Amino acid sequence: MQDPDATGNPAHALCLAPLDIVQPASFPIPDGACDTHAHVVAADPGYPMAAERSYTPPPATEEKYLAMLASTGMQRGVLVQISVYGDDNRYMLEVLKRHPRQLRGVGVVRGDVGERQLRDMHDAGVRGLRLNVLFGGGTNFDAMEKLAHRIADMGWHMQFLMDIRDLPGMMPRMQKLPVPGVVDHMGHMPVSLGTAHPGFQALQHLVRDHGWWVKLSGAYRISQDFPQFRDVVPWAQALVETAPDRMLWGSDWPHVAVPRMPDTGALRNQLALWAPDPDTRARILVDNPARLYDFR
Repeated sequence: MQDPDATGNPAHALCLAPLDIVQPASFPIPDGACDTHAHVVAADPGYPMAAERSYTPPPATEEKYLAMLASTGMQRGVLVQISVYGDDNRYMLEVLKRHPRQLRGVGVVRGDVGERQLRDMHDAGVRGLRLNVLFGGGTNFDAMEKLAHRIADMGWHMQFLMDIRDLPGMMPRMQKLPVPGVVDHMGHMPVSLGTAHPGFQALQHLVRDHGWWVKLSGAYRISQDFPQFRDVVPWAQALVETAPDRMLWGSDWPHVAVPRMPDTGALRNQLALWAPDPDTRARILVDNPARLYDFR
């Protein structure tokens, strides 16, 4: 991130911008491939950011996002409400409505959200709600059960931005949720702690025995090996082996709140190492997201 702005608040410093040119694909991208995790940020000041945010992203507009999908060979995409907008989903929803066949969304709401708002979000293409305990501006675990019961009949899921070192203590609550869970960024725990860690074991249990999902995303957030991310390979392979039908791939574009900007194309190419079998990659890129996000 750049230096703090004039307010002196480091959270208001502008994050690095994503790279304009990315590596070409190292493997054939199957038809219908989906990037299940990216964000859009308006350039228009009419979409104010939450005061309690922990970072400030540069604009990552609809046009730039669609260009990124095209440059990485993705025909479909899932937008995740970025934490700096809190529960103001307006910009994401507007983008979804303009691309109903290509895009789906994961929103952020408060515990007292109205039924009409949820239905409007569903009609726009939202298929899940995100809980966030890592960055300011999101909704935390306090409303988890209440929201899960609100969305169960809609066929939605709950998405968790959390450090899975906290997961063992949360298991009694997680296992009782009436909807599937999706865990961001392979658990957002340093891979140096190893796959024998109780947090990783708990994640495997939820995926294997409770129908949860994992996003194979954010390698640069859990690795000590930038930019090759070789230390992530056994971690990701263990997740794929646990349940290949419950794995998703996401770019995490525009890669906010990082000191070094990764190459989005290189991140996609990691999937060739994590899932060397082309049929497994096709499940991760096409079949699994089509099922979870209701692409038709």
